[in-house]
Amino acid sequence: MPGLIEKGHLFLAQPPLYRLSQGGTVIYARDDKHKDELMRTVLNGRGKVEISRFKGLGEMPAKQLRETTMDRRTRILLKVGVPERYGDDRGESRKTEKLVESLMGRKPELRFAFIQEHAKQVRDLDV
Repeated sequence: MPGLIEKGHLFLAQPPLYRLSQGGTVIYARDDKHKDELMRTVLNGRGKVEISRFKGLGEMPAKQLRETTMDRRTRILLKVGVPERYGDDRGESRKTEKLVESLMGRKPELRFAFIQEHAKQVRDLDV
């Protein structure tokens, strides 16, 4: 897996955070700032706007997931990378490997421990 990341071949599909609908118009917003911008520009003053907020991919119907997150024409991809400064320092590289294993590995108790330890430092979960 590290080789895929080092060569720039690993991406995360970023689903939208909001679904905005007004009449027959449906648009998706990736974050709060984008939602506010769309409300001012695209959906301004033409009636009531319905706003749905997704908490995660599990809440999103398959059709919406396909059109927002899987469709090559409309999806947003985030390239996964490790800052270069970690490349030369094996200690930092091990810390990164350990963190990835804790958060994405097969042991949920490691994720739980990480959340318990860092939850008080969280300021904005939607960023």
